Amino acid sequence: MALKPVTNRARAVDDLKCKRRRMVAILNRLGAEFELWRRYTNDPFLLLVGTVLSQNTNWRNTRAAYNRLIAKFRTPEQLARSEIREIQKLIKPAGLYRVKSKRLKELARIVLERYHGNLSTLLRKPPEEARQELLSLPGIGYKTADVLLVFGAGRDVLPIDTHIFRISKRLGFASPKANYEEVRSKLEELTPSGRRGEAHVLLIQHGRRYCFARNPLCDECPINDLCPIGIRRAKHAQL
Repeated sequence: MALKPVTNRARAVDDLKCKRRRMVAILNRLGAEFELWRRYTNDPFLLLVGTVLSQNTNWRNTRAAYNRLIAKFRTPEQLARSEIREIQKLIKPAGLYRVKSKRLKELARIVLERYHGNLSTLLRKPPEEARQELLSLPGIGYKTADVLLVFGAGRDVLPIDTHIFRISKRLGFASPKANYEEVRSKLEELTPSGRRGEAHVLLIQHGRRYCFARNPLCDECPINDLCPIGIRRAKHAQL
């Protein structure tokens, strides 16, 4: 009896299963390498503030600016009534402080007027509805919305930052030209339910420690045998 040819659909299913197994192996390996850190606050509004401050800057500068700001302004009421110049002075370490100060003041005003100072009302809505509403707020993009959903509402989503963008493509999980939504969709498809927030944290730490944009430490990488680039480099070194 002649064997039935392998169809494109069958190949796609096998490829998906293989990538899912590889993602689980990567998460398990990185979980043994790094400790899971938690967000610096459980307050949804302060989480929003910290995430806005983190835009286009590193976590050290973000934390410095965040700590300076919340030492004086911790609520939407306080921030909405503050002077722009004072906000600028406090958040200067985060960079783009003129833009971010206006954005934070406007967001505080909206949270007060639209949500009575409590973002929990928004975050309790169905995930996609909440996401679209967050995206409608000034200065809130995909990453900020998804961070609020996973860490502020416990939703099973996987926010994509610059490290994860880079790593997902190097691992062959996303195409080189994939945009934010394509990368997020692909990684969420590959990551087991309930582990997407964990994946976000672990992949960021991996990008900070090993998988740099330039000169990644492939020889020291704990998942180099699970990465196409690491595998190619190892084979080349043996020649």
